Amino acid sequence: MMSYASGETVKLGDKVSLGSDYGGTVVIIFDTGEYSTDYPEAQWGGYLTKGVMMNFPLYGLIHYEEMEPDVKFIARGAAP
Repeated sequence: MMSYASGETVKLGDKVSLGSDYGGTVVIIFDTGEYSTDYPEAQWGGYLTKGVMMNFPLYGLIHYEEMEPDVKFIARGAAP
């Protein structure tokens, strides 16, 4: 299970920040096969198999195989 630098486990729908962008959301967790409705498995399954995908308003989709310390956990959110 992937965790943020602050220790919380990464969960689908989490609200996160990166730099000045505080609007990020965890949209896929490849390690556990969790996909949000906006990013279905049929679109991503098999293409990437490890890590998480986050969507940021300023940066777009970013894939992390391992959590970067610059990604900050803000709050739990409902899985999109």
